[in-house]
Amino acid sequence: MSKRVSKNYHFRKFGIPSYIRTALQSLKPPEELTVSEWAAAHRQLDEKSSAIPGRWSNSTAPYLVGIMDEFSNFDTEEIIFVKPTQVGGTEAMQNMLGYIIDQDPAPTMIVYPTDQLGKATSVNRLQPMLERSPTLRKHYRPRESTDIELQFDNMYISVAGSNSPSALASKPIKYLFCDEIDKYPGATAKEADPYSLAKERTKTFQSRKIYTCSTPTLSTGKIWQLKTHADEEKHYFVPCPHCGEYIEFKFQNLKWPDDESGLEIADRVEYAYYVCQECGGIITDADKVQMNLNGRWQTIRKTGQTVKSVCFWINTLYSPFTAFAEIARAFINAKKDTDELHNFINSWLAEPWEDTALKTNYELVLEKQDGIKEGVLPSWTKLLTAGVDVQEKSLFWTIRAWGDYAKSHNVAHGQALNFDEIHNIMQTEFATENGDKRLVDLCLIDSGDQTDDVYGFCADETGLEGSEWILPCKGTDTMLNHYKISSVNRPGSRVNGLRLVLVDGGKYKDMIANRMRKPKDHPGSWNVHEGCDEEYAKQVTAEHKVKVKEQNGKPVYKWRLKHSHGDNHYLDAEVYAFCAADILNVRYIHLRAEEPEQTTPLPEPQKRGTDEQSSDWINGGGKF
Repeated sequence: MSKRVSKNYHFRKFGIPSYIRTALQSLKPPEELTVSEWAAAHRQLDEKSSAIPGRWSNSTAPYLVGIMDEFSNFDTEEIIFVKPTQVGGTEAMQNMLGYIIDQDPAPTMIVYPTDQLGKATSVNRLQPMLERSPTLRKHYRPRESTDIELQFDNMYISVAGSNSPSALASKPIKYLFCDEIDKYPGATAKEADPYSLAKERTKTFQSRKIYTCSTPTLSTGKIWQLKTHADEEKHYFVPCPHCGEYIEFKFQNLKWPDDESGLEIADRVEYAYYVCQECGGIITDADKVQMNLNGRWQTIRKTGQTVKSVCFWINTLYSPFTAFAEIARAFINAKKDTDELHNFINSWLAEPWEDTALKTNYELVLEKQDGIKEGVLPSWTKLLTAGVDVQEKSLFWTIRAWGDYAKSHNVAHGQALNFDEIHNIMQTEFATENGDKRLVDLCLIDSGDQTDDVYGFCADETGLEGSEWILPCKGTDTMLNHYKISSVNRPGSRVNGLRLVLVDGGKYKDMIANRMRKPKDHPGSWNVHEGCDEEYAKQVTAEHKVKVKEQNGKPVYKWRLKHSHGDNHYLDAEVYAFCAADILNVRYIHLRAEEPEQTTPLPEPQKRGTDEQSSDWINGGGKF
């Protein structure tokens, strides 16, 4: 006998009237469920709006579980979901709505970009959900409802369009849902923006919840701004089936056969696969299902101790409905047209499209191979510099040869596991095809990470070699000039007085991008060795210059990552190598005789410089 039958039998046996039974059942407290547990137990998908009708299964899109269950976190006030299209963001929202109706009823509002879209969604998705799920149907009052005002026995849901300010500024609400917020109109002279108007209505509820989801448009768009200012940001990590390490799916690791396969590009993308960034193992669509099931949301950024707003970010590579080949094909097709590429960046990668002033791409770098083998110096070499970008697990290094008019050539680059390897690499003698040899004249190493270890390494190397062939550096963007020689101010420490170079990376990135565009036989070109690898090429072009704000009526541009999770370590290393050449007066070497053993003395540091020095200097490195 089922529980339902047993309960009714008990009531009939003792002659309890139906109205008392109804009253007693209404007093029964709700089940203690999270949103995902409620959806698995009670949500029914209909054939009209779902590709997989029937009972909701959390195993279909496991990454939605963490987002939905954040709604059950008492401390969280705002949930932000930055997403591509077709990953289930709207379905997660509807599960939260169902949970509210059944478990914690209170006035609720859903805001869509337009009135028309709101009404259509109500008719085609919300109302079918209410009718299909018995747990919701018992609360729903269809005869008292309209398409934009859904009534229940214990609450109501207002469906509004962001283009109707009057609908956003009336009754108080506890729960607010904003769908595709980047398509909302902006503020006007008379009204605040729709999101702010709707949010104002939640102020009277101490335990309010706001769920906002959208595909991003521009970095200045509302969803990306909410992401940027969220107290906590989480990305979905999945275990590699080969090494077991938890990795984040990144578009740059999606690969397909190259030109040597003999296939046309349209055929090659059909064999797309993913390469694990930890072990290099091949991951296919067949692996993705189990990886998603065992995945977990990990915090990649957190501000302060109190977390009121949590942002979740994901791209299409995780989608169980989209094959790797489909993503690769969409990218290849999008490359041909700016508008299509814009859509791919937004709708597939869930990244903002940038208003760019200066942009590079990795194909441009590979075109700058000048026929000189890796590790061999060009015959015109007059200077050799290096840069090292320090990361937690490895050190990315590059060595660049310089000639007249700052013509340059990447001699070699790579990753080192420790400082001893960096010492050995930088003490290697490089030779031209004629046998002329030289060592690195100056290397700059990033001290922004592992600062004490970097300072100690530089101090040790100076003492061993008797000359400052390696100096620590630190990035800044507030100087008038390209670089400044300062010094470490740590009285009583062995690193006290160590020269420290402050580098304006943006200015050097400007020069690299401009010289990258020059023909490889141009006097001032920026070239790479023959056989240059694609990973290096992608990292040195991982950023582009975008407009970030208006200041005094003029646009302000900054270098930013094209994708928020991209790697730019080789670009930073190249910036340091360029700055090292600048310190050694590379712009004037065409005026002096070719004397490989000659080096330029380093400038004296300012007396007031410290390793924490603010960069409001007048003097320093010049422009060229």
